[in-house]
Amino acid sequence: MNLIIVDNFILFSPTSKFTIIIKSIKLEKLILGLDPGLATLGFGLIKCVYNSKTGKIDSTSLVDFGVIKTTKKQEMGQRLVTIYEDLHTILNNFKPDLAATEKLFFYRMGNTILVAQARGILILVLAQHGIPLIEFTPAQIKQAITGYGNADKSDVQQAVARELNLDEIPKPDDAADALAVALAASWLN
Repeated sequence: MNLIIVDNFILFSPTSKFTIIIKSIKLEKLILGLDPGLATLGFGLIKCVYNSKTGKIDSTSLVDFGVIKTTKKQEMGQRLVTIYEDLHTILNNFKPDLAATEKLFFYRMGNTILVAQARGILILVLAQHGIPLIEFTPAQIKQAITGYGNADKSDVQQAVARELNLDEIPKPDDAADALAVALAASWLN
């Protein structure tokens, strides 16, 4: 039997006359960050390349970001259908490995109920695609991104732009927030 050492995994086929050992490979993970809302749902997708030996991130890059918008003129059911369909489209186009979102935060009861309805759709669509979802508190995201759990929004947005090597802060804010969630997931997961 011939032995060919390529890196750190052993590839073996019963029909081949040799075994290949691979010492290290690059592992890629697409992470979708979501900032749920009924009027505006932000999304941000990043690609992380992990070193198989160390398990640490070698590089992180921006794939896409944007928002799903609905208007108050639409009836509630139609707003939720828009989120449902647009999120399916995003997942079908990009096929992320992991999704992350901010835990529901109660600050204004009326707004919280609307966000909860959008989150329900988000969780349903992710489950239909078999994509795992992790959640973080706002303080966990701020701590991961800036090193300070009480950082303000502009500090978080500047950190997002810096970490993704962007010339400008992503707009709108909901998309920048979603990218912050995705980055936090890459570091905390």
